[in-house]
Amino acid sequence: MREAALSALENEKLVMGESVHKFEEEFARYCGTKYAVSTGSGTAALSITLQALGISHGSEVVTTPFSFIATANAVLHAGAEPVFADVEDSGINLSPGKARAKIGPKTRALIPVHLYGHPAAMDEFLKITSETGLKLVEDACQAHGAEFGAKRVGSIGEAGCFSFYPAKNMTVGGDGGMITTDNAELAEAAGSIRDCGRDKNSKYYMGRIGYTSRLNSVNAAIGRVQLRRLDSWNEARRRLAALYRRHLEGVDGIVLPPSERQGEKPVYHLFVIRTRMREQVKKHLEKNGIETGVHYPVPIHLQTPYRQEYGYMEGAFPLSESLSNEVLSLPMYPTLQEDDVVRICNSLKDSLKPYTGPKKLDQ
Repeated sequence: MREAALSALENEKLVMGESVHKFEEEFARYCGTKYAVSTGSGTAALSITLQALGISHGSEVVTTPFSFIATANAVLHAGAEPVFADVEDSGINLSPGKARAKIGPKTRALIPVHLYGHPAAMDEFLKITSETGLKLVEDACQAHGAEFGAKRVGSIGEAGCFSFYPAKNMTVGGDGGMITTDNAELAEAAGSIRDCGRDKNSKYYMGRIGYTSRLNSVNAAIGRVQLRRLDSWNEARRRLAALYRRHLEGVDGIVLPPSERQGEKPVYHLFVIRTRMREQVKKHLEKNGIETGVHYPVPIHLQTPYRQEYGYMEGAFPLSESLSNEVLSLPMYPTLQEDDVVRICNSLKDSLKPYTGPKKLDQ
């Protein structure tokens, strides 16, 4: 990666250089779409996609309250209003049935999130959008390379939106994003909006209102190298997830991530369990040198801006709120060693003993 970054720095335009165009072409090919448009972040990818689809003031977009806040913020940035629907009864992703129930005369799009790298129920969302004419935008910011059916996420809806923030399954050495689509008009509009609204092949003639949300050439060069390694990294994550499952299956006091549905291939951006003893478990693991995370401790509708603007109260989306109170992210990265997974599982079991009784993990 160092060599690629230095080459771009020394030999290319720093903004929208050759590496950017090649990265877009290669990412589109990887996802199975005709076009890819790079952006400055995953949030920008979502917002620009909505604007390129003509979704703005007076429009509503149905999405989940259990995601990183950027999903809903992007809707507001586009000028539209996010309308929340709760997650599946036994899952983590937006419920198609509950989303359908929130569709109204102002609804223009649905944004399911492939949370933690687990694909949403895209077959059901496609059925809804085919019946209603709504646009289907995939928030794939945590799901690079995940598959649903015979397709990679980002190639199923009208557009897919990815983030290259450093903690993702692949990165560009900083912030960055990508829009994938088969829609030529959407791709052209998105390319203009991310570049100050420029007309194609023009420098100072602007055809629309836009942003400065471009990917620089050094980041793109790093992204190209990372993309070539993505599949092997994802397979490592899947092996580690299977190991976690094998050692934690049937353990009292925790709920494991959703099982893989037929035709579904998650990529485990995060390995997230649920436990009502989260704080106790988290403290025990930290004392044993094991870092964990909480993704996310507050659902979007209970974040201050949404409480103030829309008057949301606790109880509005009970399943999402339960998830926020119980989720705990265990260590997950491609170079994590199997012995470390076993140690993590043993420590997790030990932390639960006061609440569930003694059960020692058998290696």
